[in-house]
Amino acid sequence: MAYRMVNGSTRFRRLAGFTFIELVMVMAMIALLVSIALPRYFEGQIRAKEAVLLDDLSTMRTALEHYYEDNGSYPVSLDDLVQQRYLRFIPEDPITEKVDTWILTPPPDFPNVIYDVHSGSNEISRHGTPYSSW
Repeated sequence: MAYRMVNGSTRFRRLAGFTFIELVMVMAMIALLVSIALPRYFEGQIRAKEAVLLDDLSTMRTALEHYYEDNGSYPVSLDDLVQQRYLRFIPEDPITEKVDTWILTPPPDFPNVIYDVHSGSNEISRHGTPYSSW
C-alpha cells in the first residue's frame, strides 16, 4: 500500500490507485477469458462459411436443373445462368473468397457444358471431407 503524509503531520492517507499485483491479476483474468472466447469465435466463422457454401451450391445446382428443364441442355458457363436470369449473380465461394474458383463439372457425354458445381478450395471441412467434394 502506498501512503503519503498529510499537512506535515504524522497522519498518513492511502493513495488512490492499483498495485502491480492487482494489475497482473486483472490481466491474467482477461487473458483467460480471451483464450476461451477466441476458439469459439473462429469455429463460428468456419460454421458460417460452410453454411453459406452449402446454400450457394444448392442454389446453383437448382438453377442448373431449371436451365436444363427449360432449354433441353446444360449451360456452357455460369454467366449463361446470370444472363438468362436463373441467377442474379455468380456467388462468391465463401471458402476461397473468389468468384472464379468454382469447379465446373461436365456430364460424361458432353464435355463442354456444366452439369455440376463444386468449391474450388483444397481445404478440409470440419467433418473431414474436402470442400471440393461437396
